[in-house]
Amino acid sequence: MRLIATVLCLFTTSLTAQTTLAFTRAQHLRRGINLSMWYAQAPNYSPERLDTYTTPADFELIRNLGFDHVRISINPEPFIAEPTAATLRPEALARLDRTVQQITSLGLVVILDIHPEEPWKRDADATADGAQKLLTFWRRFAMHFASTDPTLVYFEILNEPSTDVYRWAGLQARLVAEIRAAAPQHTIIATGGGWGGLDDLLLTEPVRDDNVIYSFHDYEPFAFTHQGASWMGPVQAITTNVPYPSSPEIIAPLLATLPDEAARIALKRYGEDRWNKQRMQEEIGLVADWAQRKHVPVYCGEFGTYKTFSNPTDRARWIRDMREVLEQYKIGWDMWDYQDNFGMVTKTTNTPTADPALVEALGLHSPS
Repeated sequence: MRLIATVLCLFTTSLTAQTTLAFTRAQHLRRGINLSMWYAQAPNYSPERLDTYTTPADFELIRNLGFDHVRISINPEPFIAEPTAATLRPEALARLDRTVQQITSLGLVVILDIHPEEPWKRDADATADGAQKLLTFWRRFAMHFASTDPTLVYFEILNEPSTDVYRWAGLQARLVAEIRAAAPQHTIIATGGGWGGLDDLLLTEPVRDDNVIYSFHDYEPFAFTHQGASWMGPVQAITTNVPYPSSPEIIAPLLATLPDEAARIALKRYGEDRWNKQRMQEEIGLVADWAQRKHVPVYCGEFGTYKTFSNPTDRARWIRDMREVLEQYKIGWDMWDYQDNFGMVTKTTNTPTADPALVEALGLHSPS
């Protein structure tokens, strides 16, 4: 009888965990797109650029393609009126309010992703003053958006924290408490430290809050997804024409063309690792298992490929494989990104056109 009671208790606990508000809200994050280089990572934040870079025509296309949500990268600095972040700029908030209203009026969920530039983020991750500034910012920011519909507006604490997983765990718990005090009903998106990757999430312990979704980013293998990306370092910058899937046989002809030994070693390893859909299943399966053990919902907040140097057919194949594997494990996703150098859309005189190959790879609808 004691064994039966124990099993029933475990079953009831698991069932309760699987029906928390976070699981319900996660169902609205099935297929998403990142709106980047707009409210964050932009050359400037002038009203003219903010009004024209991404527009209601883009929101309509996103909805018509079959996405159910967007993730807006937000640099906090243009919103902060003074050094401690105790006061936010009313005009900046009003503009973001209009954006959120335009998007949610179409039935799309909006993730407000705090996505600072590296110096600001490193300070928040590594110093007491920086952490306090982030806490203060979130208190004001969450208070402002607390009146929005919590089924349509979610809060993402910080994009890719650069601190170690243990320091970040403590700070993230404080941030969750700060946001929750200001916005009791809104869903929070948390992540692991160490840049928020898959491995980092596996080392993360969930916070004590039933309305939190856990995010990870997955660009593996970087040898393919970031080929030719100069910001990734000299090896990545000179490595182009990289195929997908990988095997030693497929990679061998490319090795002979690389003059740099470090690049050859990295590419040889990529071939030997045999990256394909099965390898993706093994990797994403680790996250799915973690989520089941921890009784929390998970979500892939970023995945994508740098399009400048990748073969379009291989790029579409990688994106399709990743999307199908995530959906196999019932993990919602958000592709990086909408219209920049990982983008699925091009614009001519501000009219957005989606890449048909990526529309198909993402399992979306071709707009009429």
